[in-house]
Amino acid sequence: MELVVYLAGQIHDDWRESFRSKIKEKNLSIQTVGPQENHDRSDEIGESIKGTQPNAIYRDEAASQMNNLRTTVLMNKADVVVALFGSKYKQWNTAMDAATAIQLGKPVILVRPEELHHALKELSNKSQVVVETLDQAVEALAYILE
Repeated sequence: MELVVYLAGQIHDDWRESFRSKIKEKNLSIQTVGPQENHDRSDEIGESIKGTQPNAIYRDEAASQMNNLRTTVLMNKADVVVALFGSKYKQWNTAMDAATAIQLGKPVILVRPEELHHALKELSNKSQVVVETLDQAVEALAYILE
């Protein structure tokens, strides 16, 4: 069996590569999908497809349409969603993706540091598993595949 895991969270650092390395080290049968990891590509995709937009607001709206399409398609294909919340970046997209996954009935592994416990208590309560590290999330996925 292979799991498809949607990796929800900010795209400003390489946490997904670290997560993929951990999966590979454990030889887990997991395919990862998620948002566009190239930040410039994510911001420019609307204009790449729809053409130059009249201002920054329309540019953002066009990019959001394409990014939301990608998220919807890939999250619907996912068996599990891993949502990483960190304290360094604003986490609006992570919160939106986690809530969407919950609404879709997708199992969610919420990864958050202890200091975000209070801020994320409602999302935590609706997630199947709440952990503090990526290593713990990988172990939870490994348990599914035992």
